[in-house]
Amino acid sequence: MEKDQNFRARSVPQHAFARNLRMGGVAGGILGATLGGVASELMRGRRPDLAHAALTPANAVRLAGGLAHLRGAAMKLGQMLSMENGFALPPELTAILGQLQANAPAMPPKQLKTVLNAEWGPDWHKEFARFDVQPLAAASIGQVHRARLRDGTDLAIKVQFPGVAGSIDSDIATLGRLMRMPGVLPKGLDIAPLLAEARAQLHEEADYTREAAALVDFGTALHGDAVFAVPRFHAPHSTARILAMDFIDSAPIEALANAPQDTRDARVVQLITLVLREIFDLGFMQTDPNFANYRLAPDGRIVLLDFGATRAIAPDIAARYRALLRALLAQDRAAMWQHMLDLGYFAAGQPEVRQALILDLAIQASAPLRQDAPYDFARATLIEDLALAGRDLGGAREFWHVPPADLLFMHRKIGGMFLLAQRLRAHVHLRPLLERWV
Repeated sequence: MEKDQNFRARSVPQHAFARNLRMGGVAGGILGATLGGVASELMRGRRPDLAHAALTPANAVRLAGGLAHLRGAAMKLGQMLSMENGFALPPELTAILGQLQANAPAMPPKQLKTVLNAEWGPDWHKEFARFDVQPLAAASIGQVHRARLRDGTDLAIKVQFPGVAGSIDSDIATLGRLMRMPGVLPKGLDIAPLLAEARAQLHEEADYTREAAALVDFGTALHGDAVFAVPRFHAPHSTARILAMDFIDSAPIEALANAPQDTRDARVVQLITLVLREIFDLGFMQTDPNFANYRLAPDGRIVLLDFGATRAIAPDIAARYRALLRALLAQDRAAMWQHMLDLGYFAAGQPEVRQALILDLAIQASAPLRQDAPYDFARATLIEDLALAGRDLGGAREFWHVPPADLLFMHRKIGGMFLLAQRLRAHVHLRPLLERWV
């Protein structure tokens, strides 16, 4: 596995006071810039648009920078808010928040050592023949290091950022106040359910014991699989804040970009099939579609990584989603409307015109599923077309509605698969894949 030689090291604020101070500075900068924009419009004799003044690129950069520095709940909420462009936030903000999917700054070595001493004791290094201080990857909750035990066992060690677990509730409360600043969110939009879901999700992801269980579950479900490989959990060096597993030497999934067309097509079929298995067979899904979570082992298998965002899929949700897919394939508009209402894609109290817009977008988005020929992801403009078609949807701010978090996470995974298929320029006949389950 290759390392990123350009990791930035920035100490993670551990205490609530320091974290609140940081977000207070971000909030102050956003508010100051917003008021400045309003004053400028007034001086020009124009009626100020508070939303336009608040949602500037500069304010989005301020917000994204503050969230990335804090990591943890702050960064995760930014990721969640960026999932459903058009349903929750306007494109000005989602474009910047979407960058939070990339690598976070790493901990400085001194802070890393403090964490390892606290979890393993001061003599932990005596058990290792090697421990790479520079991480292989860093994200919102922690960072991953390569290590080798004295018996020759190669491990990947996931180390949680200090203070993340204990700051989740205060971070979410602070961010809730920030997101409710005038002009940031549509008037009347209730983000309380999303904040509550973010809090629950972060508590789950910060519990490495839970992630270890998900790692074991996936490993058991895919044991002996000829296509996918899951690292084995290594209990002796795992704690509630450290997750140890076998290190599997591998290359980025993007290395397939130069493979023959039939190889790329077959790989994408395998990945899409796994998504369908997660929804309809396994009953749980790894919902983080970051390309870094899919790698190629020397034996040709696809290595699956990072199970912190694993979510259970209730049988009734899977059944409703199956029914929705069946209606989408049949273009049965009445059935689509009922299933989308049941699932929570829109609220019953929303205007019929807005519900119709959402239905139109769903029909447009599902067009590749109905094709009787392979879909050419390389030439796909579906995402751009949907963004253009959804302008009317995003413009009616007073009628915005945030779908249930389960749908957001599911679509986050599905959207990630679409982007990966696009990156690999795959040609895939999608309808036969769906018909096996639908």
